[in-house]
Amino acid sequence: MTARDDDVRSSCFASLDVLCAKFGEELPYRSGLDEGFPFRGGRIAFLTPYKGIYRARAQQGRAALSINSSWEGPYDDAETDDGFLYAYRAGDPDQPDNRALREAFTLQVPIVYFVGTRPGSYKPLYPCFVLADLVAERRVLVSPGRMRGPFDEREPQLVEDPLERRYVVRETRVRVHQARFRGRVVPAYRGQCAICRLKEQRLLDAAHITADVDPQGFATVSNGVSLCTIHHRAFDQDLVGISPDYTVYVARRLLDDEDGPMLDLLKTFHGSDLQIPRRSSFRPDRVRLAERFERFAAA
Repeated sequence: MTARDDDVRSSCFASLDVLCAKFGEELPYRSGLDEGFPFRGGRIAFLTPYKGIYRARAQQGRAALSINSSWEGPYDDAETDDGFLYAYRAGDPDQPDNRALREAFTLQVPIVYFVGTRPGSYKPLYPCFVLADLVAERRVLVSPGRMRGPFDEREPQLVEDPLERRYVVRETRVRVHQARFRGRVVPAYRGQCAICRLKEQRLLDAAHITADVDPQGFATVSNGVSLCTIHHRAFDQDLVGISPDYTVYVARRLLDDEDGPMLDLLKTFHGSDLQIPRRSSFRPDRVRLAERFERFAAA
């Protein structure tokens, strides 16, 4: 890789750090990623949303800078313990885009994997490395790496140890699944907490009714509720419950406690109605809520 391309990638990663600080872990394409990143007096695009493999014209080397996947893509079917399987572009395996992807493997250069979480939003995974070029399968194996060193001198590094790599991959998969689940659930609730109506996007989560570690914890909208960070934590800890008739309850021990204005605010939602999506198929599954509410009542 040329020194210029090394600088391109460093500028790309640094600019993503800034965007993530501004928007959170999910980045909007419009008025965000579409503005590109600065490089030597010009600007370079992060990705091209109309195709998955991207190499910038400003690069001198032949390896891809980034790849992306659609929010509707079969992402869950393309995972392994060592990373994510990413398909070649359709057509000749040696066409320019596929060559750029395969060159990233040959040179072992860091790339960005933009995972679509909902229309117009991406979760950037960086640095990533192409671990294997599976020519016969027409796809590559992409694995997340690490940024190491002091913050202002960080360097992207491949995770060499197999056990550490599997830990990093598992950690990344959880974050990606949660981001995609959030991308479906939060818009269904019109971008606000279903309990307190908070609309700050960076403080909203998608809470599972049936936990995602449960075999029945499917990532469907009807198995989720859009909650702010505080209500999500309270729901997970059975300090707040939601009955099958969509009524919000606060745990008795909190109602009997006196611990300042924050707790008093939480108490005000006891007995209130949960805000539910307009679309009936998106509303919380009553059977799941009943099972979850039993646990809340027992606690």
